[in-house]
Amino acid sequence: MKQIFIFFLMAFLFTGCGEDCYNAPQTIAFKFVDPDDKNLITNGTMSVYSVKDENQVGVQLTRTSDDMIILENVGAYNGTKNYVFSSNVRGFDFSIHSSEFKGGCDGFQINKITFTGVGIDVTDEKGYYKIILQ
Repeated sequence: MKQIFIFFLMAFLFTGCGEDCYNAPQTIAFKFVDPDDKNLITNGTMSVYSVKDENQVGVQLTRTSDDMIILENVGAYNGTKNYVFSSNVRGFDFSIHSSEFKGGCDGFQINKITFTGVGIDVTDEKGYYKIILQ
């Protein structure tokens, strides 16, 4: 009886430790400003904006309370994907390079974001990208 109890205890421990987990890619947020550091969404200059991936599929965007834009569900792939940002002020292209997360859980991590476009300047701030549209 003692051996059966130990067998079930060990089986429970080994199956209970293999808990599934997933690391989502970090959040990508954009703050759009003019050369005087005025937020273009707050002051109403930028009222229409969208992001599409290389397959022309729209990316869900969430506007934060401090008028930044969060890109939802991007970076969950292995490789590079190209995107196009469009607005009533200016458009630009960017690409996101992601890879599989190397850790105890499954998931992806964003390794690099590259911006291209005329009349933009991008700085990597703490937790968001400040995009200066000229």
